Amino acid sequence: MGFFDKIKKALGKTREKVVSGFKSILPFGRTIDEALLDQVHDTMLQADFGPKTTTNLIDAVRAAWKKGEVKESQDILTFLKQHIVSKWPADMRTLARAPSGPTVVLIAGINGSGKTTSVAKLANLLKKEGNKVVLAACDTFRAAAVLQLTEWSRRCGVDLIKHDQDADPGAVAYDACEAAIARKADILLVDTAGRLHTQDHLMRELNKIQRVVEKKIPGAPHEVLLVLDATIGQNAVNQAKSFSDHVKVSGIILAKLDGSAKGGIVVGIRDQLNVPVKYVGLGEGIDDIEPFDPQQFVEAMFGE
Repeated sequence: MGFFDKIKKALGKTREKVVSGFKSILPFGRTIDEALLDQVHDTMLQADFGPKTTTNLIDAVRAAWKKGEVKESQDILTFLKQHIVSKWPADMRTLARAPSGPTVVLIAGINGSGKTTSVAKLANLLKKEGNKVVLAACDTFRAAAVLQLTEWSRRCGVDLIKHDQDADPGAVAYDACEAAIARKADILLVDTAGRLHTQDHLMRELNKIQRVVEKKIPGAPHEVLLVLDATIGQNAVNQAKSFSDHVKVSGIILAKLDGSAKGGIVVGIRDQLNVPVKYVGLGEGIDDIEPFDPQQFVEAMFGE
């Protein structure tokens, strides 16, 4: 099953809201007016684009209408799709790479977001793409996280660097950097402890891990990916804002999109945080993660 089929299935609940809403308010040839734009606004809110993002999108439609670029109701959907896709230029969708040596990807998120599973899925995907991957189990505060990664790494066939539970996460990161360099790895994925913005000690640990990898590998971390749970909708935006206060988040892994009726959050995150969704989780299996494709996303979101 390709990305389009997977994401179309994952967005099924969201698409029902959007398509049924648009069918009723955008009959062919209906003249655009403010009343129609209000109805489009309400339909998009139901899909959890979020109030701010929905207003921004409707403002863009209104501006295009006043310029004569959007003339009739059937033009609105076409415009929205193109406008959303334009928010993801190709260079924003790809994983940053180190000019030499291993690329270090720091992965953060709160417990329950699907973080550790997403780390394993990403390791598997990157290995299938031909990369030599090393995993670092820096979530030493939660025994289950290390056990999970140990099992996942065995199944994926990638190296795992780990210490005992409650070990210093910075020490694990240090050893992982040394191992990644010695083994000529292409990518080092660093799983960090699940945390909330209110847990200052864990946020300090995250900053410490950043400093450790910066010293060991020039330019690291090259990416900081935040795992968010799609099923919590706008609360995911609030989580991302909190993390961004402490680390420079460069991309999002949006987990559990297959269980969400809030697919509009993909656009909301991009619009409100200026951070792109780079990967989406579309199921429970090890292969159920995909690089985000905005064109296929909008076709799956707004199509029949």
